[in-house]
This record gives sequence, C-alpha cells and structure tokens, in this order.
Amino acid sequence: MAKRAQKFIESEEGSLSYKRNVVLSVVKLATQEISGIASLSSNGYSVWKRMFNKNYNHGVVIEFGEDNDVYVDVYVNVLFGYSVKDVAFRVQENIKSSIESMTDFKVAAINVNVVGVVFTNTDEVSFL
Repeated sequence: MAKRAQKFIESEEGSLSYKRNVVLSVVKLATQEISGIASLSSNGYSVWKRMFNKNYNHGVVIEFGEDNDVYVDVYVNVLFGYSVKDVAFRVQENIKSSIESMTDFKVAAINVNVVGVVFTNTDEVSFL
C-alpha cells in the first residue's frame, strides 16, 4: 500500500486529486452518524505508532492502495447498551457507502476497532 498525502485519479476528461483530509473528514462524519458511537478514540493506537505514522489522525488511519483502493482503520468508543457487533457493522457500511458515493475510491477494507465503552455521556471511557 502506498502512503501518500494526496491521491491523483486520471481519466479521459482530466485528472482529479483528493487530499487525505477529504477522505479523513468523510470517515469521521460517517462514523459519528451511527447511533451507539460515543466517540473516536486515540487510545487504540500505541504511542510509538502515533508518533511515527503520518496516516494516523485522531482515531482514524487511512492508506491509499494502487487502483483507487482505500484502506481504513477506525478506533471507536461505544455507548453502553448497544450491541458492539451491530454498531461496528453499521459503521463499516456507512463509511463504505459514504466514501464510494462522495469520491472515486473503492473501499478495500474497513477495520473497526472498539477500544472502550462509555456508560453515560459524562462518564470516562472504560477500556476493554
């Protein structure tokens, strides 16, 4: 997988480029739209990886592949009372449909990592 700050897509009509922040914004918004998600988590990624991985940004890791593929890792906290499996599946579906409808990318993989559980909106996160 290539690690670039922006992705160029060329066609007969011309070329189009997406900065990493565009896809990052789409992923963050698509994740936060799902009921049962308390927040994106920065604790799921080790401190060393966060310092040296430029693809990491506040709970989301995005990597671009060769043929307009995009690979996404999302680290989330789930609200207590929601099915973790169902919330993770809905996050995957929403991210995939959002990226593919708003950009020319094809989603190759979406990994949802549940890092913690939040019991109420004012409580701290309990890590799994």
